[in-house]
Amino acid sequence: MDLYDYLKFFAAFAFVLGLMGGLALILKRVGLGSASMLPADKRRLKVLEILPLDARRKAVLLRRDGTEHLVILGATSETVVETNIQPVDQKQNV
Repeated sequence: MDLYDYLKFFAAFAFVLGLMGGLALILKRVGLGSASMLPADKRRLKVLEILPLDARRKAVLLRRDGTEHLVILGATSETVVETNIQPVDQKQNV
């Protein structure tokens, strides 16, 4: 194999990777790239808020079946801080 064959191979490889990336972006924009195919209002689990605490940890507020859970996610661990939090009525905060 000579240099021309190697260049041809890498150009074809880059082209295929570009096609795969473009297809992934199109599918994500259309909405087919998510793990769940359920509509947003039918999903049981939602991420309500994410708060970065430092470079390695973040606080995540999750809602499952109308109950909220506060979780600290780290690089190597997960900690449930509080569970069974009742959702705050948005009309009361106004």
